[in-house]
Amino acid sequence: MAHVAVIGSGLMGSGIAQVAALAKWDVTLIDSDPRALERAGEGIGDSLDRFVAKGKVDSLEARAARERVASTTDIAAAAQASIVVEAVFERLPVKQEVFGRLSEVCSPDTVLATNTSAIPITEIAAAASRPERVVGTHFFSPVPMMRLCELVRGMHTGDAALDAARAFAESCGKTCVVVNRDVAGFATTRLICAFVNEAARLVEDGVISAEDLDTACKLGFGHPMGPLATADLTGVDVITHATENIYDDTADPKFFPPALLRRLVAAGELGRKSGRGFFSYE
Repeated sequence: MAHVAVIGSGLMGSGIAQVAALAKWDVTLIDSDPRALERAGEGIGDSLDRFVAKGKVDSLEARAARERVASTTDIAAAAQASIVVEAVFERLPVKQEVFGRLSEVCSPDTVLATNTSAIPITEIAAAASRPERVVGTHFFSPVPMMRLCELVRGMHTGDAALDAARAFAESCGKTCVVVNRDVAGFATTRLICAFVNEAARLVEDGVISAEDLDTACKLGFGHPMGPLATADLTGVDVITHATENIYDDTADPKFFPPALLRRLVAAGELGRKSGRGFFSYE
């Protein structure tokens, strides 16, 4: 039976594990923190319960999906998988450490995918023994709800790895787009970071309130959610780190995060997950 290992049990990792399990993949969820794994298991269960309550899946499907997800703190368990999806913290040294370890424990044929939103795939793949097997799989949050997966070729990504990543994502119900040149931020993150940065600058400069800016984008552009509410949903810290990664790679001033973003992160006002960001969720 198809087997995927997911490294990292945060919202992204647990979401990827959930959609894979619903797609009848055997899933091994791996994290160094056993408490994080426990929280992830509870979160997957709660999410599946909501899907059942809304009639999106039946109770038997939900129960079977739960049973397909195993968890462990031992990264060596990834050796059982035909594809590994890394979804750890968005910092290059952390991801490179994971890929170096995966190269030691996984088969040479295993596809190693990274769920980064901004870090160039080639830089992550530099830590792997077979960079042609490394590919970007940028899922969107919340993974069980969002239909897009942005596939990204690194400089050395082979066609077989890209095809395997596409097959995995499509089996999980995602529509894929392919980024053929490995630039920081790829396509979607570059767009949303530039949008959020400019929105934050307008609010920071007192040009418009956060509420009115998001209303303008929803009603004027037909967006279902304004850029600042999107930042709160994604995580203000995640957006800020992504803009910093793109700026570090490009030195393009439009990607330098404005002071308001950096102050929100420093204050721990990270959006929905903390109860407050550009808007209050308390």
